[in-house]
Amino acid sequence: MLEFKEIKGWKTDAIQAKVTELRSELFTTKMQGGVSSVEKPHLIKEYKKDIARLLTVLNAKGEK
Repeated sequence: MLEFKEIKGWKTDAIQAKVTELRSELFTTKMQGGVSSVEKPHLIKEYKKDIARLLTVLNAKGEK
């Protein structure tokens, strides 16, 4: 889980890269759940929250 204070110090490019990575992991985890049972279903919720935190910091910095 990413901490808000930690993310604030990141550069915009690093935040965008992490958002892309987490969206990819979220998609993969959701697809695994559609085909069979997911080993760690709680990760879906964590990925969504981390993406929201990252996007909040991007919006606070004034860049998209």
